[in-house]
Amino acid sequence: MTRIPRAPLALGLAGLIPFLWGAVTVFHDGLASWGANTLGARFVGPYVQLFYGSVILSFMSGVLWGFATKAKGAQAATGYVLSVIPALWAFFMTGGGPTSAGLNLIFGFAGLLMLDFAFFSWGLTPRWWMTLRLLLTAIVVACLAMTVI
Repeated sequence: MTRIPRAPLALGLAGLIPFLWGAVTVFHDGLASWGANTLGARFVGPYVQLFYGSVILSFMSGVLWGFATKAKGAQAATGYVLSVIPALWAFFMTGGGPTSAGLNLIFGFAGLLMLDFAFFSWGLTPRWWMTLRLLLTAIVVACLAMTVI
């Protein structure tokens, strides 16, 4: 495994906060009440995870698009096409209730990991990319799974 630079690691871990907070507030009624009263009801439980998860899948589409700019010819075209899938997935697959939307986000993040690996295999990402993406995806999926159980 290649060492992840500090800034991407710190920012990636910070980006887990809404997923972790959502999972904690599903299981801790006191924190859920405090969060709903202080931050608003959409910032607790599955609601924060679902909204933020959609945002992150869309963000990751942009990241993959950026990687596609390093490719040439047919590989670039393929990269651009693949890069829009996470955003489209978030848009079309998270409109149901919290359980189906949460499951679809889990599938979306698993699919994103496969796309990450494709871009990594093509040499379009930093060498440490998969180490970071495996860590972040495992935590995101675990947090979402706690919510949809």
